[in-house]
Amino acid sequence: MNTKSKTIDVFISAGEASGDMHAAGVIKALKKQYKDVSVAAIAGPAMREAGCEVLCPMESLNVMGIGDVLKSLPRIHRIGRDICDWAEQTRPDVAILVDFAGFNMRLGEKLRQLGIPVLYYIAPKLWAWGHWRVKRLQRAQDCVACILPFEEKWFSDKGIKAYYVGNPSAFGCGDGWSQEALKKRLDIAPSTPLLALLPGSRRSELAIHAGLLAEAYLKIRVQLPELKAVTTRAPGVSDQQLKPLLDAGIQVLERLEAGYALRADAAIAVSGTATLELALWNVPTVLVYKSSPFTIWLARKLVGTRCAGLANILLDDKPVMPELIQEQVTLDAMLKEVLPLLKKEEAAMLQKSSFDVLRQRFGDKNPSESVAKMALEMVSERV
Repeated sequence: MNTKSKTIDVFISAGEASGDMHAAGVIKALKKQYKDVSVAAIAGPAMREAGCEVLCPMESLNVMGIGDVLKSLPRIHRIGRDICDWAEQTRPDVAILVDFAGFNMRLGEKLRQLGIPVLYYIAPKLWAWGHWRVKRLQRAQDCVACILPFEEKWFSDKGIKAYYVGNPSAFGCGDGWSQEALKKRLDIAPSTPLLALLPGSRRSELAIHAGLLAEAYLKIRVQLPELKAVTTRAPGVSDQQLKPLLDAGIQVLERLEAGYALRADAAIAVSGTATLELALWNVPTVLVYKSSPFTIWLARKLVGTRCAGLANILLDDKPVMPELIQEQVTLDAMLKEVLPLLKKEEAAMLQKSSFDVLRQRFGDKNPSESVAKMALEMVSERV
């Protein structure tokens, strides 16, 4: 870039915990690549720590469930209007919208109408469901930074400028705590089997899954008395939300802790980014997910993939990780699927073999660095 004397003003919008972490990485990369950059944002704790002006706390947008969403709509719309008013007065050089499609696609349309270039990082998974929203995404961005290798072609075929920038979970997946270091941190002997139990990070997910996973752990210990378990606390999650797991004697690690890598012997995890991370860390996993009957009915009608988990979808849409969805999430089913993984039987070896393929498909691009470079190039093109 040749705008060395100019301060570059960047706006970033993130709406939930994972987006906050990914956006924080972009903020650090921007500051590393350009000496005079100013970032204003809808920000969570990780972004605040990375250094940005907070226009609105991310937590104001983070609502779950149809009832909560409907009650919060006036506040969410007001936040959108306030951001647009700020953007009209301030005229940031570029906007980076991170995931959180329901809010960010609407915001992207309005920012572009103001003449502000928009880079959309972590595109909505329209290839899985929501094909009808392609036109809206076309209006909401100038360029898409994709985190799944096949998305670049998928979006390009729809007339959307898109580039694969690497995957936040895959980049550096070999770093962080080894299994031995993790067990030492938890004061567990190296030979003691360790089960990761991940109930999700959203309020509704925690309410449904925390108790179920705690019960599963206690039932598995009947057969494996030496078993220990660990869970993770995402930013904003309280002890009360994790209470069933804490009451069962399960240890807690902070998700933002330096070196975090959950290399347990096996895992039971709610569908989401966590299951992809576990695959990249080579942890044999059982995927579970429960929600309201309406949500599951709608997903089964609209989702265009056979599998729910990202790792499974990327491995040719095959259930490499067993998937227990809705009525299938029972204590007996979880026990049946996870015991062979903890005992390191053939099922565990087959998963690990597939995870090797997955890591190769992602490659080793640094997504934060790639997104920062794209944003700065978009600014440079306007100068």
